[in-house]
Amino acid sequence: MTTQWLIPLDGSEQALRALDFAVQEASARMDKPQLLALHVASPLSSNITRFIDQATVDDYHREEGDKVLQPAREKLVASGLVYSSHLLVGEVAPTIAEFAASKGCQMIVMGARGTGSAMGALLGSISARVIHLSQRAVLLVH
Repeated sequence: MTTQWLIPLDGSEQALRALDFAVQEASARMDKPQLLALHVASPLSSNITRFIDQATVDDYHREEGDKVLQPAREKLVASGLVYSSHLLVGEVAPTIAEFAASKGCQMIVMGARGTGSAMGALLGSISARVIHLSQRAVLLVH
């Protein structure tokens, strides 16, 4: 069975540092893990979605997700490691924990703080919630 590490990405410098750390650690191993890059987009408010069709909403999430995932894809291609990239829409922390469980990831490698609210940046609320919700090992990169 292939070892898999999940790297949640939100476009922040901390998330890219976590990706760099995961690439470095994975590259040094004899049995290299597959890296799963994940961006979880928050759903748009119903105040917005009631005025536009679902295809437009999906296109928006895909375009915004690609902006976040593209720098990660470039780093992963350059590393030569086996990887996949994923885009989901939902509440961020539970979606990360559920995705890691559904894919059988052995570890989640993520930035200690991301691009959330000012309070979230101070407390690392997403990472703290992932630690609380996940049954997987969570490694935080500062």
